Parts: sequence; structure tokens; C-alpha cells
Amino acid sequence: MIDQLLIAGVFIALLASLIFTDWPAVWVFVCSMLSAYFLGLVETEQVLAKASNMGLMTLIILLLVSVGLEKLSWLTRLSGKLITQGYAASLLRLGAVTAFFSAFVNNTAVVATLAHTVRSNRHHPASRLLIPLSYAAILGGTMTLIGTSTNLIVSSFLEDATGEGLAFFDFFLVGLPVTLIGLVVIVLSSRLLPSSSAEQIDINEYLIEAEVEADSELVGKSILDNGLRELDDLFLVEIVRGEHLISPVAPTEFIEAGDKLIFSGDVKQVNALEAFPGLRLFAIEEGLLRENMTEVIVMPNASIEGKTIKDSGFRSLFDAAVVGIRRGGKRLSGKLGNITIQAGDNLMLAVGADFNERKNLDKNFVVIDNTVSGAAATPAQNYFITATLVAVVAMATAGLVPLIKGMAFLLVCMLVMGVVRGSELRRRFPFELWLIITSALTLSQAATNAGVVAGLADLLHVALGGLGPWAAMAGIYFGTLLLTELMTNNAAAALVFPIAFGLAESFGIDVMPMVMAVAFGASASFLTPYGYTTNLMVQNIGGYSLRDYFRSGLPLSICYSAAVLVLIPMVFPF
Repeated sequence: MIDQLLIAGVFIALLASLIFTDWPAVWVFVCSMLSAYFLGLVETEQVLAKASNMGLMTLIILLLVSVGLEKLSWLTRLSGKLITQGYAASLLRLGAVTAFFSAFVNNTAVVATLAHTVRSNRHHPASRLLIPLSYAAILGGTMTLIGTSTNLIVSSFLEDATGEGLAFFDFFLVGLPVTLIGLVVIVLSSRLLPSSSAEQIDINEYLIEAEVEADSELVGKSILDNGLRELDDLFLVEIVRGEHLISPVAPTEFIEAGDKLIFSGDVKQVNALEAFPGLRLFAIEEGLLRENMTEVIVMPNASIEGKTIKDSGFRSLFDAAVVGIRRGGKRLSGKLGNITIQAGDNLMLAVGADFNERKNLDKNFVVIDNTVSGAAATPAQNYFITATLVAVVAMATAGLVPLIKGMAFLLVCMLVMGVVRGSELRRRFPFELWLIITSALTLSQAATNAGVVAGLADLLHVALGGLGPWAAMAGIYFGTLLLTELMTNNAAAALVFPIAFGLAESFGIDVMPMVMAVAFGASASFLTPYGYTTNLMVQNIGGYSLRDYFRSGLPLSICYSAAVLVLIPMVFPF
């Protein structure tokens, strides 16, 4: 009885922390796992077994493979042909291509690639296309095992419980019809989307260029000595010195005659620069700075979230300077160093040569438009990697080669061919996701050891017994959906799976309907921008409010849920 009370307390604290605090999910899960471990609710051998779970190792290798798949140029080649004058046709083409690629490539990368095309199109406001782009990526991810991390998490839990995970196309017979229905609903409900475009970040609007004349008193002195770091509403982000670009600018950098100083901030305070003798202002030449600009969105639970730009040590962390911030579709101006960074903030960065080598980028940002990124795969690499991927999937589906072995071979091919580098894989290693899943598997084992899972499943069986297994499956689905909207899709899947599995055993039915209810429920994030990364990505780019998501997502959520609850029992009978 004591063990049951202890593990129940751990789970209540875990759930409350995820819903009501902004603490990083990884720390919440890890602390909960350690609590269960030190309280003696789970053995050391069990913790180590969960950390090396076969399904979990498969997930990690698949996520590393996706780093190389993002380099393939098929999507980039198609992107320019998707949007034409016809809105409905453009929406269908954009949705179909997004859904297809999201079934095989990380959907965050798909949305990041196509967001630039959507914003720069001449035919339709970006706000009429960006939410559908995110929704199509979510729908496409439901079709395969590797389409979304939630499917992989569910597979990891199933393999831990039964010794056998999900096959590559186990989701397809439900995911494909649901995706097709979803795309039609997106087109039919498109009139609910806002028609005004968000304010675009235009470099010329908020960057100020000043040239240092030959007789200026600034020449020969450092940035700090000249007082160029003490301006209230303007910030020196880079220096153009002949053909050389100095970015970010260190306080010890010395000024030379002919230097072009690039400031950002409140353009209304440009008169402050006139106080410096020998500093001549003039218009920025078209395109001069665009090659050095990178646009990113701050991820939830980023290490810099909640800190000001100055306090976060931004320049030393990322070898980049913040040129501008946009929040909720509006650009923030003023003293950038004092602005507190929030999840979902749109940052325009002036980056240094070391920016792309920093290991902490993917834990803090989603890159939207990065002109300094590494080169895409060559045509030969495109064809070889694509053919190898198809062969691996075919052999894994036929049971000839385990998926983990085939994907490991594909990853080695990518390394040998130079599609990805070892340093890139180290930077993109999903360490936090590994910790979350290991912790969740361990907590599930602790709850099983204490008899809590069986007890809860029996209670639910008694409550729902008269309604039958379909009602139980629907309850699991809607419970997962609710948690997804309140926290994140991965956390929701990890929390609900043990209950779903125990409930299936209590009813004496096949576990697959319950497993699929968790997987599809965890992907049903259409009502808020918080449950899914792609929704958060497009929120600031499109200038959307929470109301926009609810209005446009409600018809899709209703139709998606109805289709899922009808199709799952048909494809996976009780």
C-alpha cells in the first residue's frame, strides 16, 4: 500500500508540473524517475534495461537518419511549383506534398523548408497558408512509424511491454484515410483563416548603416572606448570592413576608417548616432546584409527562454547577435538586450562563421531561413540515399531485415558519402528525448511493480465495462488528445500508454486498438499552438492568435477524431 501511495504521488507531481509550470519536460521526467528509483520503487537493473530498450535505440537511430534526409533536395525543388493563383488548388498541392514528405522526414524540417516559400509567394497572404501547412505536416506524420516521434515513442513502449514493436506501415491504413479527409477539411474550412499577412521582417526597415569617415575621432579606438555599447535604443550588430564582415562585434574591436557600422533597434533613435563625430549615415545597399542573416524561432523549454538577450550570453552561446525580434506577428524594437526571450519568439540573427557548428542550436531554435547552412545533398547523393531508404523500408516491411539494422546501414552510408558529419550528429543527438522516454518507461515499470497500473485499469474497466471496449478506446483517445493540447505530444503519449495497455489487458482484448488510440490522440494537436512544434513555428510567422487556431482547427479536430475512432476498430479489431 505504501508503494502505491508513493508512486501515485510521483505521478500526480509529474502531471501537475507538466501542466501548471514552465519547467522543462526533461527535468520533470528525470526528477520523477530518480524519485521512484531512490524510493526503491524500481530496481537498478530495470532502469538500465529501459535506457537500452530496443525500440528506444531504433527511435534514436531513426532521428539521426532524419538529419541526413533533411539534406535531400526533392522538397526544395518542388516548393517553387506548389503555390499558384488558384487558392484551393495551391492549398491542396501544398498540403499533399507536405503530408507526403512528413511521413518520411522530420515534419519540423518540412515546415521550416516550406515556410520560406509560403511567405515569399506573390499570390496569397501567408496567413492563409501557414496553419494549413502545419496541420498537413501533423497529418502526414501519422502515416508511418517514422513520421512523428510520438509513433516511435508508442512503439518503444509496446516493445518494452510485449517484446515486439510496431512495423513501419502499421499506421498507414488508418493514417492515409485520415490524412486525405483532413486535407479536404482544411480546404473546406479555409475561410476561417485570417486573411491579413503578418508584418514581414524587412532588413532595410530596422537596420541603420553608418560609415566611419577618414578623419573621425572614432578611428583607432575600440567599440567600448567609443561608447558604442552604451546606446539606449540602438545596438551595433556587425561591421562591414571592405569585403570582410565582422559579426558579432566584440567590445574590444577597433574602429578603422571606412568601416560601415550596422546598428539595429528603434529607428526613431537614429539621431543618437549624429552625436558621434565623423559618422555618416546613408541608406543600406540592397542585399548587402542578407547573406549573413538567419531567421529562427525559439523552441519551448530552450535554455535561453525567460532570460534577456544580455543575461543569456547570446553572442558567446551561439556566435550570433540578435538583429530583431518579432512576437505575435509584430516586430519588437528598442533596447534589444533588455527584451526577455519567450518560446515562439521570431529572431533575426546576424551569425558568425561558427554558428552552424554550435551543439546547442537545435535545443534552442528551429531555423526558418538559414542562408549560411551547409550545402544540400548532390544529385548523386539524392538518388542513392532515396533508393537505399526505399530498399530498407521494403526489407523491414517484408521482415527480411530488422528496421534498426537497415537504418543503421543507411546512417553509415550517409556518413561515408559526406551527407552528414559526425559533429552534426553529435549536435543533433536527441539526448533529451532519450532521457524523457527512459524516465517514462522506468516510471511505468515502477507503477506496474506497485500494482497501480493494474488497479487503475480495473477501476476504468468497472466504470466503462457497461459501455464496451469501443468506449474505453474513445476515452483513451480523448484523454491523450486533451493532454497533448495542455502539454506536449510526446509527454502525453508517454503518460497515457501504460494506462491504455493495462486497460486492454483488463478488458481481455487485443492491445493494438488502444495503442493506436494513444498514437493518433497524441498527434491530434489542432486547437492550440502549444502541443506541436510546427504549430508554434507558424504562429509568429503568420501572426496568428490562439483564436485563429481554435477556429480553423476545430472542424479538423472533429473530423479527424471521428475518422480515427471509426477506422481503428475496422483495421485493428478488438
